[in-house]
Amino acid sequence: MHDAMMADPKMDFGTMNSELEMTLLIVDDDRPLRVRMARAMEQRGFDVRAAEGVEEAMAMVAASPPAYALVDLRLEDGNGMKVVETLAEARPDARIVMLTGYGNIANAVTAIKAGAVDYLPKPADADQIVQALLNSDADPLPPPPEDPMSADRVRWEHIQRVYEQCGRNVSETARRLKMHRRTLQRILNKHAPHA
Repeated sequence: MHDAMMADPKMDFGTMNSELEMTLLIVDDDRPLRVRMARAMEQRGFDVRAAEGVEEAMAMVAASPPAYALVDLRLEDGNGMKVVETLAEARPDARIVMLTGYGNIANAVTAIKAGAVDYLPKPADADQIVQALLNSDADPLPPPPEDPMSADRVRWEHIQRVYEQCGRNVSETARRLKMHRRTLQRILNKHAPHA
């Protein structure tokens, strides 16, 4: 993660005031990222609780559903979408942002339908996250990322996702992607292209 997380902690976001309940649950299995993000959000006035995985987050939601949540999609012990669904059910007014390094349209649509208000690709800086959490009337399109994924990387991520969904079955993945099995095998044997 970069230093932008810590930039301008006193930034005025308009809707942020002492009358709002500012409880925030951060769910991410990347410990250094979770700690940096928690620190950055505390500097912006949030009362932060952090969880490493689905099980820990579910317990926190059951005990006291937060007003805001930042949830990673892929966690060591499961899918962050389960946390989104549970929190949205426990507290319908919660504002949830899904954060992931595996961004694609299908996941974004699923997250929004489950109760998230936004879906941000990693790395997202703290100001961008606060903007998504607090501004219900914000421009629906965020500004373009400084360093977007390359088209090759997006293609590779999509292939990897379908491959995982097909139970790592090369023949089934090739059939669904409408590509030759050998071509798919060559792609799968290569390392991920640089973002």
